[in-house]
Amino acid sequence: MATTTTATNKVGIQFTETMRGYFSKAVQNDYQRAAQQGKQSGSQFEFTVTVSSDDLDRMLTDESHKAKIVGSVIAPAISPEPLSVTDGEFNLFIVDPDSVNTRRMVYRMKMTSEEGKVYYFDGFKVVHNDPGFDIWADTTTLYITVHDGESLNSPVLGQGILKILPADFLRQMTTLQVTNTTSLQQQVEETARFGSFFAGVLFNVYGGIFAPSKVFDPDAPPRQKRPLRMSAPQVHFFKTDDGVQLRLIRYQGGTKGPVMLAPGFGTSTLAFSIDTVDTNLPEFLYAQGYDVWLFDYRASADLPSATTQFSADEIALYDWPAAVEQVRTITGSQTVQVVGHCVGSMSFLMAMLAGLKGVRSAVCSQLTTHPRAATLNEIRAGLRLASFLTVLGVETLNPDFDTHADWQDKLYDTVLRLYPTKEPYNSPVDRRILFMYGEVYKIAQLNEATHDAIHEIFGPGNLTFFRHISLILRQGHIVNKDGKDVYLPHLERLAIPIALIHGADNAFFLPEGSEITYKLLCDKNGGDLYVRHVIPNYAHMDCFMGKNAAKDIFPTILAELDKFN
Repeated sequence: MATTTTATNKVGIQFTETMRGYFSKAVQNDYQRAAQQGKQSGSQFEFTVTVSSDDLDRMLTDESHKAKIVGSVIAPAISPEPLSVTDGEFNLFIVDPDSVNTRRMVYRMKMTSEEGKVYYFDGFKVVHNDPGFDIWADTTTLYITVHDGESLNSPVLGQGILKILPADFLRQMTTLQVTNTTSLQQQVEETARFGSFFAGVLFNVYGGIFAPSKVFDPDAPPRQKRPLRMSAPQVHFFKTDDGVQLRLIRYQGGTKGPVMLAPGFGTSTLAFSIDTVDTNLPEFLYAQGYDVWLFDYRASADLPSATTQFSADEIALYDWPAAVEQVRTITGSQTVQVVGHCVGSMSFLMAMLAGLKGVRSAVCSQLTTHPRAATLNEIRAGLRLASFLTVLGVETLNPDFDTHADWQDKLYDTVLRLYPTKEPYNSPVDRRILFMYGEVYKIAQLNEATHDAIHEIFGPGNLTFFRHISLILRQGHIVNKDGKDVYLPHLERLAIPIALIHGADNAFFLPEGSEITYKLLCDKNGGDLYVRHVIPNYAHMDCFMGKNAAKDIFPTILAELDKFN
């Protein structure tokens, strides 16, 4: 897409940024010590500046990535009144010649006091080429030096460190706007292009209505997203013992919990936080005072690991222990609560049976230790479809369908129309989801906006996992990927309060499965620990994405969590 409307009227960009921290005139050669000294002495430093460029394309492509800065600075150690910013220049992700795989975000500007005294501000952020673990720290930590004069050559007055608070970053995203666009679609696309360049995954999480969506119909106008009724999220990346990078997104609504929400296979935590319903589950729990943690394990459609090969064992043995430990470490809580759906539920139970510690109660939805599949899934498992596809050279399956697809993709969709289904799966995305996962939602329980956005939630699935789940279905209970019964001999490890939830109309994994698990756990550990809820008129994922789930199902989940707070 062209980034200019005419040769002289180019698309521009602007956003307003607030950073806060501490500054000291007593330390002039050590940023950390200066910030510590400033904090001890109460010497705060804050700026609010507007960064703007009248040529977005040049800003993103030119190696200097230059923009202008105007605004004001509050620094009582320098001036009792706010200082005005002039001659400001911002450089986005310029190459650091002194460090390998490193870029800098540079802020330089003159600051003038009401009395006319001029100071020079020189600040930089260091961004290493190792996205994930420190992308938040990299892009939100600014090391500053103030010079007593009009340039970098003036004597150093002091140093410090500023940071962007999550709430300030969220407000910053609301100020992000492009200028001189010719349509709403161009406006959203150009904003997303800048945002993705600016902070990648941070923009995807914080970007609100401008956050990019997976393309279904590239000719359709971009979907406007509503802001979630929660504070700005905190994004935490971490690695498992086998080296896979995972993600936790925290919405801290209060002191209840912490509660971890784990979605099904082939989706991301967007399955919980989708904005197309009036109230999603994270919003519901947040409003009730819960510290909500959305857990994207290695199958998440939002993570690169989704296209790698792994089984349910890796999720259970590596992902769950690492995630629970992260939440406990960050919150200081001895134990967490869990809401797991589908594979998020089954893998959690497998993790507990393998020795996972630190969980005090759980709500497990749809898929448990003894899954019972609908006929179509049984046929798929019996034919060992995953192994068959592997022989054909297929390693991953993807539910995405581009309306500009080639003839092979369209032929594939035509074949999928022949699949039998109880639900009116009329869209190509519906049919691909049906082929990959089965009847995972009851269309009548979705509103139109959610159904239209369903392609945003699903992603690729690997054949190693499908082989494992097929093996589990054939065995009738959880086993490891080699078919060994390594989990069920340790049912005593599930002696924690567990609420089982199942949609009565689930044609994907039948309610019979959770009934078997419920009876087995009661016989082993006593009935006082367990409860089972069968929800009428609901199926599988619609228990969380349903248009009326906030009224019909979420109160049940809340009640089960509240019992153990």
